[in-house]
Amino acid sequence: MATGRTHRPATRSRGIPEATVARLPLYLRALTGLSERSVPTVSSEELAAAAGVNSAKLRKDFSYLGSYGTRGVGYDVEYLVYQISRELGLTQDWPVVIVGIGNLGAALANYGGFASRGFRVAALIDADPALTGRTVAGIPVQHTEDLEKIIKDNGVSIGVIATPAGAAQQVCERLVAAGVTSILNFAPTVLTVPDGVDVRKVDLSIELQILAFHEQRKAGEEAMAEGLPAVAVAKDSSDQGPDGDVPAVMPA
Repeated sequence: MATGRTHRPATRSRGIPEATVARLPLYLRALTGLSERSVPTVSSEELAAAAGVNSAKLRKDFSYLGSYGTRGVGYDVEYLVYQISRELGLTQDWPVVIVGIGNLGAALANYGGFASRGFRVAALIDADPALTGRTVAGIPVQHTEDLEKIIKDNGVSIGVIATPAGAAQQVCERLVAAGVTSILNFAPTVLTVPDGVDVRKVDLSIELQILAFHEQRKAGEEAMAEGLPAVAVAKDSSDQGPDGDVPAVMPA
């Protein structure tokens, strides 16, 4: 069985834009739902609505895959599932290690969506000796002192960091030194990695802060509509980005 160590997705070599790559999982999720309902074909408008994008953007994204659909018929659902899965590298086995088996790490280990999407949790790793040997989601927790051997023995190229912020950079460096080239970071900190290593950051607190911003703005707009003093949202152009947008909290 192929592993992530020796096979890489074809997207970069084919020149598919990163924005398109980021939307491919949305299309795949929508298509998988259609496939499970035995829907044979889908129009660009229907699929775009299910994925939460506009149909023009969807058609442009699919043009990078060489898939244009059939006029009057739409897209073949099963073929698109295969085509997108192949581009994302999901037609092969991707062993993953999760480092940090606290509440979040344990929840990730128990997440059933990994296996159904081409990812196999190969190992759970934690620095706490009290956790060593304990079984989580049917997998024994191993100590961080064995991290490098675990990475090598399982051919792992994707690591998930769910440690406290203070430990994340050191764990990241050990993962990279052991051969991991892609990291999903749940720790509330920014990781420094060398060229050739991809990091995706998931920070729940930042997402909640962004939602709080929007809630505050909506409350201010409602207050203004009712003739009440608006509390909160800065309208000064100095608070806006070069295109008039509110600056992001952190780089995407």
